[in-house]
Amino acid sequence: MRKDALMAGLLWLALTLVVEGLVATWDFQPLIAAEEGRVVDGAFRILFLLAIPVLTFVLAALIYSVLRFRRRGGQSEDGPPIRSSGRVLGAWFLATSALTILVIVFPGTTGLLELRGHAREEADLVVQVEGIRWAWKMTYPQQGVTSYSELVLPVGQRVRFEVTSVDVIHAFWVPAFRMKVDAVPGRVTTIHATPNRPGSFHGDSGFRLQCAELCGIGHPVMMVPVRVVEPAEFEAWVAQQVPGS
Repeated sequence: MRKDALMAGLLWLALTLVVEGLVATWDFQPLIAAEEGRVVDGAFRILFLLAIPVLTFVLAALIYSVLRFRRRGGQSEDGPPIRSSGRVLGAWFLATSALTILVIVFPGTTGLLELRGHAREEADLVVQVEGIRWAWKMTYPQQGVTSYSELVLPVGQRVRFEVTSVDVIHAFWVPAFRMKVDAVPGRVTTIHATPNRPGSFHGDSGFRLQCAELCGIGHPVMMVPVRVVEPAEFEAWVAQQVPGS
């Protein structure tokens, strides 16, 4: 039994090292275009790395059991039963509990505090966003501009989105920014993003304002393209939207 545990443990270690190495060097996350999104991506990668040993533990036990204890030719009876060990169960409970507490603190609490710290910073631009079945209304109160067709933002400027809904619960989500918040009728929720690279929906589908809450039959089409441009181009766009300009 000790030999089996040792061999399974070595297989677990080998699988863990291989998969951890692949994940550490593999850029598997989609394009990111906002400073705040780095916190989200960092948390996701950490959770992924911490989950790998749990996954490989199960795989190692399964693979070793299939190879070592499989029924061979000529066998007609079940093998001897394998009984659980209190020490193994206790170790598994302590390890998984410690892992759970760790992810609650880091990156959970630390990442949330970092995002909330960013939220207290002054915004360069305010965009009021209303969810309507099944469209988005974007109002720029400082510029006196309203848009239904696209969300245009200047690169490098911190944006505060004030999000609400006029009918049912929607969800504000720009994949390239990673930030998401519910749009709740009768309530204004805020979220911040600082676009750090120019881009548009035509170049990458992550540049879109997408409803991420099932809100009815038109939910799949509740999307508008997002365009992040240089500040001068943003000012030119604003001037084109103002009546009489």
